[in-house]
Amino acid sequence: MKKVFLALLACVVLFPSAMAVAADLTAPIHQFIDGFNTGDVKSAYAAYANGDIVIVDEFAPHRWIGADAPQAWAAAYDKHARSTGVSDGFVKYGEPTRSEVENDVAYVIIPTTYLYKQNGKPTTEEGQMTFVLHAEAGGWKISAWTWSGVKPHPAR
Repeated sequence: MKKVFLALLACVVLFPSAMAVAADLTAPIHQFIDGFNTGDVKSAYAAYANGDIVIVDEFAPHRWIGADAPQAWAAAYDKHARSTGVSDGFVKYGEPTRSEVENDVAYVIIPTTYLYKQNGKPTTEEGQMTFVLHAEAGGWKISAWTWSGVKPHPAR
């Protein structure tokens, strides 16, 4: 009976903190993507950790590394969009399909759909984003992310 009581007590104590960690993990991810979607670069950049950042995405040069990686990625995204006729980019995202936390680092995968217009035609890419987060004084922050998706196709 004592073991059952201790197990129940552990669930009551640990479950809310596990839920809080999960919500905290998605906060910088939502902040970054929502900032991208609305053009609020200040908010998007604030979601990143201090120090070097790593970004991997589908357009050249495909990899950005360093403290200025978010800004360099954004400049490359804008250049790529202008040269390929991409406009109205918007990322829809779902709940994490995987979250791993170990001490002050976390690994989170979320399903995503990138919607945009290519030369005025609605286009979509289903995929996922994988994030590495770092716990800092202000909460979890993004230290790396990658986009993996299918080939773009006309929106259905």
